[in-house]
Amino acid sequence: MEGKFYLVREDVLPEAVRKTLDAKELLESGEAQSIADATQKVDLSRSAYYKYKDTVFPFHTIVKEKIISLFFYLEDRSGTLSQLLSVVASTGCNVLTIHQTIPLRGKANVTLSLNTSGMTEEVTDLLTKLRKLEFVDKVEILGTGA
Repeated sequence: MEGKFYLVREDVLPEAVRKTLDAKELLESGEAQSIADATQKVDLSRSAYYKYKDTVFPFHTIVKEKIISLFFYLEDRSGTLSQLLSVVASTGCNVLTIHQTIPLRGKANVTLSLNTSGMTEEVTDLLTKLRKLEFVDKVEILGTGA
């Protein structure tokens, strides 16, 4: 899913989006032990949480974050990981970890953790470049960290 990012004042956000942010905060702080627990505490359906969880972030976390984890669903072809890493390196990201599953039915899952402090472009631009690679079926942001 491609898209631009916007800074939006909290009071204009739909209730489900605000509650998703509250649930994520409960999970991060340890006040909730599971997604079911967090969504129950903020009176939000789990389906609404899953709909918004990877698309809304508190502004302070986006400003501070320097590490991003990306999930890929790739076709199993020779050289795909090398090409993927080349695109990542061209943006100034430093690869911290790589995890790849054994290919099944011609597809493999890859998770990359990247240090973005040296990035020369926006994360959205990197995601656009990665999605354009012919062997990439899916790219998602799994999470961010300091």
